[in-house]
Amino acid sequence: MILVTGGTGFLGSELIKQLTDKGFAVRALRREKSVIPALIKDNPLIEWFTADINEPSALEDAFVSITKVYHCAAFVSFNPKDKKKLFHVNIEGTSNIVNLCTEHHCRLLHVSSVAALGEPKRGKQITEKDFWEYDAKAHAYGLSKYEAEMEVWRGITEGLQAIIVNPSVIIGKNAGFEGSGAIFKLVKGGFPFFTNGATGLVDVEDVAHAMILLMETDVVAERYIISSENYHYKDLFDTIAQGFNVKAPTKEAKPWMLGIAWRSLALVSAITGKEPSITKDAAKSSLVLSYYDNSKIIKETGIKFKVLADSIKEITQHLKDA
Repeated sequence: MILVTGGTGFLGSELIKQLTDKGFAVRALRREKSVIPALIKDNPLIEWFTADINEPSALEDAFVSITKVYHCAAFVSFNPKDKKKLFHVNIEGTSNIVNLCTEHHCRLLHVSSVAALGEPKRGKQITEKDFWEYDAKAHAYGLSKYEAEMEVWRGITEGLQAIIVNPSVIIGKNAGFEGSGAIFKLVKGGFPFFTNGATGLVDVEDVAHAMILLMETDVVAERYIISSENYHYKDLFDTIAQGFNVKAPTKEAKPWMLGIAWRSLALVSAITGKEPSITKDAAKSSLVLSYYDNSKIIKETGIKFKVLADSIKEITQHLKDA
């Protein structure tokens, strides 16, 4: 039987849909207050198991009769104040999953992030051979994903059969305006600025599909970048604006402007208690030119990625009335 952690999440729910569409029975982890997405609600092939990945004693029963585990559960935040929670969920939680997979002889596919890969080098794409040079001053989310990968590699040295995937920015209509969907919300609302950075993007359907293809191979102790295309933020914002039939951002946000923005929003957050829309880490990331090489996953699985312009059009059509 297959176990999926983070079953109610954006990626986890898409993965479960694709697995059950293939006829696989899935045991899915959810937290007590998590809402099951409409995408997979009332699916008879899903056995829901309420547990927290940070509670090993409660997790133990979830591993009964399990042979394969997709570890999708994670906490995502670029707010420095969330460092403790990021480390607790992403590192300690992953350590618990690794230990139980090793104990129960399960094959593990761990969802990491391109945030755990090496820093971009001028004129070169980032590949799976790039490893992060540890920097304690780096943003907490990237640190947490890097350390979580180290837990998986630790398990591999102990005999665990595991694969790591590093998705780039995952987009899809079911994200709504949360997570990566916040970019679509900004553009739809008439945000006038763009940054001179670039990143990789990939449709959530492709990420789930690639994960299933990898799990069905005999590959172990490998990591794979899952990314469709590299996009400059200006081009991305232009494409999203076209989908919404709104004016595209025309003003470049300079580093000093972003510096003022995140500091001002941090002050407002301290006063109001509301989450800032731009943090120091997010501002810094938006200025970096990060290009990712997807040749390894294509060679291994033969996957053909969706054209991102088509994905963006699908998302904007879905969100137009939202």
